[in-house]
Amino acid sequence: MYLGLDLGTSGLKGLLIDGDQRVVGSATAALSVVRPKDGWSEQKPEAWISACRSVLAGLSHGYPKEMAALRGIGLSGQMHGATLVDRKGRAIRPAILWNDTRAHAEAAALDALPFMRDVTGSIVFPGFTAPKLNWLRGHERPAFDRIDKVLLPKDFLRLWLTGDAVSEMSDASGTSWLDVRRRSWSDDALAATGLTRDHMPALVEGSEVSGTVRAALAEEFGLPAGVRVAGGGGDNAASAIGTGVVGEGDAFLSLGTSGVLFAANDGYRPNPASAVHTFCHALPGKWHQMGVILAASDALNWFSGILQTPAHDLTAALGANLQPPGRTRFLPYLGGERTPHNDATIRAGFVGLSHADDRNALVRAVLEGVAFAFRDCQEALSAAGTRIGQCLAVGGGTRSDYWLKLLATVLNVRIELPENGEHGGSFGAARLAIIASGGATVAEACTKPPIARTIEPDLASSEAFQAAYEDYRALYPALKAL
Repeated sequence: MYLGLDLGTSGLKGLLIDGDQRVVGSATAALSVVRPKDGWSEQKPEAWISACRSVLAGLSHGYPKEMAALRGIGLSGQMHGATLVDRKGRAIRPAILWNDTRAHAEAAALDALPFMRDVTGSIVFPGFTAPKLNWLRGHERPAFDRIDKVLLPKDFLRLWLTGDAVSEMSDASGTSWLDVRRRSWSDDALAATGLTRDHMPALVEGSEVSGTVRAALAEEFGLPAGVRVAGGGGDNAASAIGTGVVGEGDAFLSLGTSGVLFAANDGYRPNPASAVHTFCHALPGKWHQMGVILAASDALNWFSGILQTPAHDLTAALGANLQPPGRTRFLPYLGGERTPHNDATIRAGFVGLSHADDRNALVRAVLEGVAFAFRDCQEALSAAGTRIGQCLAVGGGTRSDYWLKLLATVLNVRIELPENGEHGGSFGAARLAIIASGGATVAEACTKPPIARTIEPDLASSEAFQAAYEDYRALYPALKAL
């Protein structure tokens, strides 16, 4: 048996699978985000431990024999969160999360250092970990001075599970401290934030063993002695493992709270100027590129909250057939944007509203705005040397066929939908646990899922959506000038 633990922003999921990758059981625990000020986003690391205890207890209660046969655990998690730990392994303050933009000035200052982009392969974005430490150094110096280790969220769970401070390459790539080409901490990047390698966890590959479960926890939850804990992966890299997106030319589109257009690479091909993230993959000798937008289904959920109507009902009301683009545009920058703008202060807006616009017109504008933001990511990936002809689609937003048809048309790609089943971060983490425990090779474990159906672009609408996208692109400079 193998267990994948996926620490997300809104909850922690545990997925138990057998050696043939059949799902045996699962358990979840909810988490909440605290936003003390505009642009801030925090969680208490102690809440992650409580959630993990709840998930492990639920699985042990529901599947005692299977948990007693556990061989390995893999970890997946939200990236970039600055989790400060003292010498006793306790959290010093709430973790500053991936979607926290308070450190935008510090990020710009780090990004301006001549060596940073050469080392990290990406822009230093405000949501990354390193600028948050410079913010803390300037605004909460007593907390900064108490730091023994800086961990990422899933690696704080690992510290609790194993007693070892360890991270892995894919998650570490999003800190702005990793030399992504060499897969090692950069002394120069660390020094730019007043840190040294002593403040960093050890590094392993995602498919390697990072430690074993502590004896006390094994006894508490009915696990055998010596359960191995794999390095795991950041949430997107782990999802790629779960969908078999591991080789050159493989890609997926994640239509979740945030949006990701992810392409696996067999080599290191950075292009920071395009605002593409170039990171290590969760497997040795592999990298990946991502275009990232901060509000994908989050934009639709925001609008559904205003209308007090479920998001599914809003998209279902549009019908089955793709409609031509409306005249109203929506720019989905509710909390800033990453690719391609790297702008923490830009905010969303509707443009071109008229008396003729009804609820459906505005819903279409929101869906189109997110699709155009994905097109921005596609253009940035293309500038970085990665062209996508087809991709898997995952995430909650894929429940809308209308949105999928729109995305396929705007991106001019074939979108493939996996058959029902587990393909997310927890499944990818469990696959990494299988590899780390010797239960399968990478090729055996990281297969692609069966495809239920494909969505083809609506070629008859392509020209109209291309013109609408050009309008959309012209609006960002105007909005920024306000």
